[in-house]
Order: sequence, then structure tokens, then C-alpha cells
Amino acid sequence: MNPTEVWDRIKAAQSIHVAKGKKVDVFDPNVDSQEVILGAIMGRSGNLRAPTLQLGDTFFVGFNAALYDAIPRT
Repeated sequence: MNPTEVWDRIKAAQSIHVAKGKKVDVFDPNVDSQEVILGAIMGRSGNLRAPTLQLGDTFFVGFNAALYDAIPRT
């Protein structure tokens, strides 16, 4: 997905959790700028980083075992 498609999909999210190594940043599209969020979730190829998981109005981008372990299971 290119940046325009990605923003159209995530701009209404409640939160976006971005994992980079052991670090996890949390963004809110209502507070954080489009430029900052896209800079964190887009890869070097210009596409959305993988893996990306959407649960309701929350997105998880990138991999961090602790982050995925903390996702509530139903």
C-alpha cells in the first residue's frame, strides 16, 4: 500500500502501535501528524511495513514479541 492508501485506512484509528526492535511507539491520528505517523509505519520501499494487524480501530505495525503477547485474545 502506498502512503495515500495507508493514511486513508488509518486516519480514523484510535491508536497505532509501531514496533521497531524492542521499542514500541504509540500514535494517535487525532493528535500526531500524518507525516510523523507515516514516517514510522512506512518501510524503505515506500510501502506499509509488515506485519500489520488491525483489531477494530487499533493498528499494530512491525514485530515485537512483547507487543503481540499483550494483545487481548478472545
